Amino acid sequence: MKGRAEGEDEKGEQKGKSKTNEKNYIQYMATTYLTAEGLQKLKDELSFLESVERPRVIAAIAEARDKGDLSENAEYDAAKEEQGHLETRIAILKSKIVDARIIDESSVNTDEVQILTRVRVRNKRNGAEKVYQIVTEGEANIAEGKIASTTPIAKGLLGKKVGDVAQVNVPAGMLEFEILEISL
Repeated sequence: MKGRAEGEDEKGEQKGKSKTNEKNYIQYMATTYLTAEGLQKLKDELSFLESVERPRVIAAIAEARDKGDLSENAEYDAAKEEQGHLETRIAILKSKIVDARIIDESSVNTDEVQILTRVRVRNKRNGAEKVYQIVTEGEANIAEGKIASTTPIAKGLLGKKVGDVAQVNVPAGMLEFEILEISL
């Protein structure tokens, strides 16, 4: 019988650690490509969480602790759980900021659709025109017309030039977009 290291189960995996958590942790260790605006948003969120939310949660824990028996104190449990979520978010933000690489807008070529470009397209099926800006996943905001480079529409548009027709396979079926304009 093969020996096991301490803390491993019969499959040789760490006890108490899920593969999903490990995968999520590794995901946050990767380089994050951002615009200067996207990096600033992360820094602003981190500052808010550390200067406003963390003191609020600490105060909630202290208040719940003052109410007595912690073993039956739902407020204390909820505040500690909220603290755990908050500290996880803070750690993720810090990691993203440290690993961030700014995409230099001056190096973006508007001859073809790339990350950071704005692209005006016409839906060949219904004639509707739409403007999208292709951004990194962390900066996507459909209300602002910013779509992640990993979305089906962005993948279909990337590398195309003005006049090209992009065929995009989306859950609703195949869409065709004519590239009308590419800008920053």
